[in-house]
Amino acid sequence: MIAVVGSLNLDLVAPVPQHPVPGETVLGGDIAQHPGGKGANQAVAAARLGGNVAFVGRVGEDDAADVMLDAVRNEGVDTTHITRTPGVATGRALIAVDPAGENTIIVSPGANARLGAADCETASDLLRKAAVTVLQQEVPDEANHAAARLAGGIVLHNPAPAVAGAVPPPHVDVLVPNRTELAALTGTPVPETIDDVVAAARKLTGAGAVIVTLGGDGVLLLEGTAHLHIPAFRVRPVDTTAAGDSFCGALAVALAEGRTLEQAARWACAAAAISTTRAGAQPSLARRDEVEAFLAGRR
Repeated sequence: MIAVVGSLNLDLVAPVPQHPVPGETVLGGDIAQHPGGKGANQAVAAARLGGNVAFVGRVGEDDAADVMLDAVRNEGVDTTHITRTPGVATGRALIAVDPAGENTIIVSPGANARLGAADCETASDLLRKAAVTVLQQEVPDEANHAAARLAGGIVLHNPAPAVAGAVPPPHVDVLVPNRTELAALTGTPVPETIDDVVAAARKLTGAGAVIVTLGGDGVLLLEGTAHLHIPAFRVRPVDTTAAGDSFCGALAVALAEGRTLEQAARWACAAAAISTTRAGAQPSLARRDEVEAFLAGRR
């Protein structure tokens, strides 16, 4: 079982010729609406890859809540511990995607901001039984800290979105930041070279292992005193919105199945690569047979 404690957002996505600078307006293309939110994306990614997934989260009492609940239920995710919150909107994300597939995102948390320690206490039996508990930072710290404390298995924390000076919850076994998040956590400039990434990641304490996602440069795995660079699979990206979430969901599945951290990271790189070749967040997430076929074609 994989438990995901996190956010559910309805994504509003617009293609843009280039990302606007402050004070600039750009004309975008037709807007599309997709289920999203880092928590929901990671839960769906894990479910499509064969994981038995349950979710702890909050939605509002609006039409968007129905969309989000249907989206995760239809993927086989257990929604028993997703609570409707009166008087609050379901979370939204406003996403702009340029021709290279790079995105900028504004998140309005809505009901996600009301998730707290009490929600995790209510789901304590689930968290204690889960082989992997997955956390992100689109919900309050108190929820993440409670979930990490109650978790009986591996705790995987994706510290996104980046918050300068944020302290990851205790008891984290695998911390998965990207370059920007790594810089925010360590108070260092965004690392450019692999050596820079290693030096910055060495400043992190508390997690059993660190996996830094590097986009087209792959990932860097640090465990103990050793580190390993795993190159990315070469694909032509269309939309990178869900690449990190795809990676985390796949990593959770592989770890729940008992793979080593290196094996899990390589498998997750394949899932993430596939997601970048398709538009949208949840619509882009790969299924298990796709990942296996993708890897078989590169042996």
